[in-house]
Amino acid sequence: MLRSPRVNLQDRPKVQGSTHAIPIRIMHWVGAAAIFCMMASGFEIYNASPILPFVIPDWLTLGGWLGGGIAWHLSAMWVLLADGLCYLTYGLTTGHFRREMLPVGPGSVARDLVAAFRFRLLHRLGHYNAIQRTLYLGVIAVAALTMLTGLSIWKPVQFGWLTDVFGGYPSARIIHFAMMSLILGFVIIHVALVALFPRTLVSMTVGARADEAVEAEP
Repeated sequence: MLRSPRVNLQDRPKVQGSTHAIPIRIMHWVGAAAIFCMMASGFEIYNASPILPFVIPDWLTLGGWLGGGIAWHLSAMWVLLADGLCYLTYGLTTGHFRREMLPVGPGSVARDLVAAFRFRLLHRLGHYNAIQRTLYLGVIAVAALTMLTGLSIWKPVQFGWLTDVFGGYPSARIIHFAMMSLILGFVIIHVALVALFPRTLVSMTVGARADEAVEAEP
């Protein structure tokens, strides 16, 4: 049976305050709710005109019919857009991105992947390792592309130039579906990691003392 490495309490990084600032926690849950609504309503829209040989079960959809799905989708879109702009503004003005998202490179990602596969990757709440940084930066880029493709298929006449960038309406719709699928995959991985480390849910909900927030992967 593999054992988690011992963590010397005196060697823990000294970080003052909470693992996640209150604005980060608020924006996280607002964004999570908006993404849930967009995905469920997006499934309803997809079922009205599937691009693959299957449909999504009704219990996973939101809106009840095409018009309802579109209404939910657009409403959640504005919430997510506002939340995303607030997050970008906060991250850039407070140094959150610089501290928590950078630097990241192939070497650090490879090192943390090896440590994870050996069950020796330490996890400190409120601090992102190289794998997490790569995933979070990637999902931000995917979310931006999802938003752009969504605009191109929502208003293909008004944003005709944008629709053309993605190769036309059918191509833009396929790219939009693919990007949403990547976000869904990220959410599944994220929830699975939360299940492995329940304290992350507590820290993102009510906060936790940063100087007590070190744990090792099982």
